[in-house]
Amino acid sequence: MALRSTFAGFNTAQLAMAASQRALDVTGQNLANINTPGYTRQRLDLTSISPEGASISSSRYDIKVGQGVQMEEIERIRDPFLDVQYRNQLPKVGTADAMDTILAEIGNVFDETDKNAVCQKLSNIISQLQVMASPDNAATSTSDSLVRSACEIFLDTIHQNATDIKGVQKDLIQKLNESVVPNVNTYLEEIRNLNISIKNSQILGNPALELQDQRDELIDALATYFPIEVKYTTENYGAGIAVDVLDISVKLKDGTKISLVSDDVRGAVEIKTTDNDGVPDVPVSLHFIDTEGTKSMDAADMLENGVLKGDMDMVNKSEVYDNPPSDTKGIGFYIKGLDKFVAQFAEIMNKWNEPNGKLFETSDGSDEFTAANIVVSDAWMSGQAQIKIQKTGDEDLSTDYTNVLQMIDDLTNTRFAVESNGEQVFKGTLAEIYTNLWNTQAIERQASSTILENHETVADQISDAKDSVSGVYMDEEVMNLMRFQQSYNAAARLMTTLDEILERLITGTGVVGR
Repeated sequence: MALRSTFAGFNTAQLAMAASQRALDVTGQNLANINTPGYTRQRLDLTSISPEGASISSSRYDIKVGQGVQMEEIERIRDPFLDVQYRNQLPKVGTADAMDTILAEIGNVFDETDKNAVCQKLSNIISQLQVMASPDNAATSTSDSLVRSACEIFLDTIHQNATDIKGVQKDLIQKLNESVVPNVNTYLEEIRNLNISIKNSQILGNPALELQDQRDELIDALATYFPIEVKYTTENYGAGIAVDVLDISVKLKDGTKISLVSDDVRGAVEIKTTDNDGVPDVPVSLHFIDTEGTKSMDAADMLENGVLKGDMDMVNKSEVYDNPPSDTKGIGFYIKGLDKFVAQFAEIMNKWNEPNGKLFETSDGSDEFTAANIVVSDAWMSGQAQIKIQKTGDEDLSTDYTNVLQMIDDLTNTRFAVESNGEQVFKGTLAEIYTNLWNTQAIERQASSTILENHETVADQISDAKDSVSGVYMDEEVMNLMRFQQSYNAAARLMTTLDEILERLITGTGVVGR
């Protein structure tokens, strides 16, 4: 029977002690980073060393024993499936959050809870018209001036609302230009730089686990802006050296994938706006530039989810007022809805005062009234035109208040149809046309808040599942400390025992042939 190598046991013990020591180092690293954001728990992978080679004297009685333990690598403990789930959920959170933020700002414009509300100002106009229709005030210049003054105050509020909601749109375009898109391109650049650093480290034999943690955090942040596909491949450099290669693509609705990061090359995202006298205007187009420098067509409508999807929809879309109609009540929906309300008001007032002169006109000479261009006519302001209380031809009937009463009735009771693209959008009184905008915003905000809450709940659940796999837990690591300390002590005891056996062999046995 072949004798086992004298020092084989010492080698086994030495490998065991080295593995236990390295495992203690990894556990210490985990404990040191227990509160480090984005840190992924690490683990030392160990494998048993099998017996090697063959002996000419081998027989069925020659029992071979393994040669100890081998340290394979230190790896991060992550679940790729949970990573994919989490990154698929983040764009949904991004869309809902972006839309909810804009709807909240629109809600501040259509606020009917204070004394300066539009409906309150409209009610004041109706009250002054009712005063004009009383015998004591009929056809007096004072009553006409009071109505005109009420209208000017009403228009001031309308103009302010138009300015504010246009401001929301302008601010969103500015945010896209100065914050959202630059942030995306910064993430792409930082991921590219980390790819280079990780590759260089792995070539030198360093797994660069902490750099990979940083990269994963950036990938998660990028995933909030649009749906992405993350793909890892291995590239062999020879001499047993293999490095990870990362590719990231944006996924469009039609299944198209545009490469944004490929190893050490990155693409970019850009937006373009129409420029009206130096003021950015809609529509805003979105383009992806892939890793080969090819610019995509306008992808604003091709994203399924993400912050960019929410922002682009809110800045570009007007739902029923789009041609063809879209699926999102963006900022344009409220701008056009306010314009429809104003145009109906001007039509009522001008119609019942013909042919005595128009009461309202546009500041830009346009034939179409909007919330931004409606003004009291120069004729009414100068006194050349006044509100006519009687029907034409009945000027001798000083108690006939038909026109004023008709104005009041139309402003108060008559139901008008709001149309777009030949379809009825809404039907109601003048006040209801405006309050419908307010109610629509409130409903849309409530829906977006609920959707955001639901998506955040799902994302939090997935994040908790990820943390249960990748997070560092004090109790578990302390148990590991005890376990690896015991294994180290046992390996040391094995070495001591082998030393005693060898000492006995050398000093306690006789000399052959003596």
